[in-house]
Amino acid sequence: MTRKLPALVAAATTATLLAACSGGTNAASERSTGSGGTLTIASVDQGSLAQVVEKFKAANPGVEVRFTTSGADQYQQQIRTQLASGTAPDVMSVWPGNGNPGATYVLAKPGYLLDLSDQPWAGKYPEAVKKVAQYDGKTYNAVFGLNAIGAVYNQQAMQKAGLQPPTTWTELLTFCRAAKAKGTPAFALGIQDNWVTQIVLYALVASVVYPTDPQFDTKMQAGQATFTGSGWETAIGKYLEMNRAGCFQENGLGTSYEASQTLAATGKTLGVVQGNWIVSLLKEKNPSGTFTIKPLPALDDTSKILMPAAAGAGYGVNAKAKNKELALKFVNFVMSPDGMNEFVKLQGGVPSLPDTGYTVDPSLADVQAFIEDNRTVPFMDQLWPNAKVQQTMLSGLQEIFSGQSTPAKLLAAMDADYKTGEG
Repeated sequence: MTRKLPALVAAATTATLLAACSGGTNAASERSTGSGGTLTIASVDQGSLAQVVEKFKAANPGVEVRFTTSGADQYQQQIRTQLASGTAPDVMSVWPGNGNPGATYVLAKPGYLLDLSDQPWAGKYPEAVKKVAQYDGKTYNAVFGLNAIGAVYNQQAMQKAGLQPPTTWTELLTFCRAAKAKGTPAFALGIQDNWVTQIVLYALVASVVYPTDPQFDTKMQAGQATFTGSGWETAIGKYLEMNRAGCFQENGLGTSYEASQTLAATGKTLGVVQGNWIVSLLKEKNPSGTFTIKPLPALDDTSKILMPAAAGAGYGVNAKAKNKELALKFVNFVMSPDGMNEFVKLQGGVPSLPDTGYTVDPSLADVQAFIEDNRTVPFMDQLWPNAKVQQTMLSGLQEIFSGQSTPAKLLAAMDADYKTGEG
């Protein structure tokens, strides 16, 4: 999912989530020759990798680790060239699903990644992670953390308004009307930044589409379903109904992502519909505030409510790694409770595997519960064949909110881009 966020969530889904840390990814120039004790890594991680590497080295005395980091755009431009030329590192950052040059499907299809299906952690993935860490039924990506989308509430503002988080769709609309009547809109909406337009929609689509049609993405890929005429139409309708019910402040199109944070953090709204990464940003703006994230209820049947939970970027092993044994040791350490917890602690989010012993921040309790209960679906774009579909969706949603387009036109355009296939 495209979004511009701080380093806290640097391991999330797509390229714009990441920024440069240092020089390029020419790991070949750093490769050990003949010692067998040197591991090379190329990563888009923004700082936590160094600490994890130190823990890995402490657990493997005598091992030398040489790693390079770079921005996602640069990394994605280089990694396939390096893999094709035999100059790629032993271990590399790999995104879940499809949609960019460094994603699981893109790198596994031509045989660049080592099959990790026989590793002890591979069979423990929640279904939502499995879908985007595998290609053709085999696991290629060591994904260590998850992020989720939901309704993030300012607890102090909620108490002042005398309101409780809604648990059903009917309660949600009543909640929005009550909040508006009290002069404090329910949720801040900052869709001046176009990536934000997808957030509420994804939260709604998770519950509207997948409980009744869990194979929707598979059908789309097989040409047996379209956005038009599907639950996506219902979800967009609910998005607009929320807007009519006063769920958002005035002029969401004129409000930036940054400004929406301020509204929610300072109690000008009761909260914001966003990913869990925003909690730390709200705390920065209001250190004394307490925030919690819960599912955005799109249905009245609470048993069918799901949350979008995205696998963040993980690590894959070069199928032609010079030091395959050390590479496997490293990804297994990353997926161990010690390694995984270190990453998650530094970057935020929730461990991708259960029973790691990690104490999740109280604000993420519902997220953790939904993940452990397999009541999540991937961010929708992770299973799309190209990035054009998402870009069309983002601009189209802004046009709908400005009265320049309609849901029918948007979904038809998304269908057309989807049918163009990979690219």
